Amino acid sequence: MQIIEYFASERQAHWLAQIKKSEWDAGQLLYTLLAEGRFRQATGARSRVLLLTEGDALMAYCTYAEKDDIQPTDLTPWMGFVFTFPPYRGRRCAGVLMQEALRLARAEHAQNIYISTGHVGLYEKYGCELYAILPDLHGAPSRVYVKRVE
Repeated sequence: MQIIEYFASERQAHWLAQIKKSEWDAGQLLYTLLAEGRFRQATGARSRVLLLTEGDALMAYCTYAEKDDIQPTDLTPWMGFVFTFPPYRGRRCAGVLMQEALRLARAEHAQNIYISTGHVGLYEKYGCELYAILPDLHGAPSRVYVKRVE
């Protein structure tokens, strides 16, 4: 397993094609934002896409971003667009990505990382706590979790 940062990769076209294969609406949104060059406009200039890979295979991905789907807010940074491809589920890929997001947050001296989701039970197993239920960009309630950076 290796973590590759999408924007630092010389194989962006390959990884973009892999992201497109995710059968998830948010994954398709991420694909569109990247393909159209609007990702950083939507999420912040320093935002990153983290790819968990095994050779040429994309196992899982997430973003580490200044902004997510809870706006406006002073909460930052966000771990978002978390997705693990079905053959790799159960291997704690989200946890590996979270550790990388925590490493990045530590380097920025951030106190917390936030996650906006509708899932219950996934992030708790990685030590995240429910912070609040806040409206997302469409006005729908979203569970916002916080993970303390230690």
